[in-house]
Amino acid sequence: MTSPSFLTSFLQRISGPLRSRKTRVALVTVLAAFAAEFGIGVSDELLLALVGIGASLILGIAHEDAGRKSAPFAPRPAPPRGDPDTRPS
Repeated sequence: MTSPSFLTSFLQRISGPLRSRKTRVALVTVLAAFAAEFGIGVSDELLLALVGIGASLILGIAHEDAGRKSAPFAPRPAPPRGDPDTRPS
């Protein structure tokens, strides 16, 4: 018989990768492709659309993650100084 701590750590190790959005999108894309191929009768165009949307979501998430790590946001420019009467309204 297995101890509860072993079972808990095993389940955490298995479910750990599911915290990633890319992993979840990839899993759903693969499941949809398998369901379309073997379970429900859909056209080849729909199958390609499902896989293409999944791939584009994964690439978008990767691009977002890379942008987050590359550089901090630039500071906002200071408001213009000068005579308030000469500023455009």
